Amino acid sequence: MKNTHICPKCGGSDLVRIEGKVNQYGNVVLTGVTVFSAVPVQRYVCCSCGFSEEWFDEEHLDQLRSAFQ
Repeated sequence: MKNTHICPKCGGSDLVRIEGKVNQYGNVVLTGVTVFSAVPVQRYVCCSCGFSEEWFDEEHLDQLRSAFQ
C-alpha cells in the first residue's frame, strides 16, 4: 500500500497514513532501554476494508538492524 497506493486485499484506494509517534499512545519499537531509542512505525490503513500495513522509514533501518540482528 505504501508504494502502490492500492490495498492488496480489496483493491481500494481510500488509504490513510498514520504517523508513528514517540509517546504513550504511539506505535514505536524500542531499540534500547530509553524512549530516546524509539523508532516510529508508520501505519497505512485501507478505509474501505480495514486492512493495515506497518512500515519503518528507511532512515531507521540501520538502527533496527543493529538492535535486533
